[in-house]
Amino acid sequence: MLVLSRKLGEKILIGDSIVLTVVKIDRNQIRLGIEAPSDIAIYREEIAPIRDGDKLPGEVIVSL
Repeated sequence: MLVLSRKLGEKILIGDSIVLTVVKIDRNQIRLGIEAPSDIAIYREEIAPIRDGDKLPGEVIVSL
């Protein structure tokens, strides 16, 4: 696992097409903005319909 520190407004680039932006920081909670192509499915872990081992090609499961 890669662990990064980011400040409000800073971004993390994943590959050529996914951008995570720190939108809000409030005590013990952060809010992330995710920019990704529409053909990439993004789910919170607790509501993901499938698990990592069963994911389809091109699908990304994000744990927030």
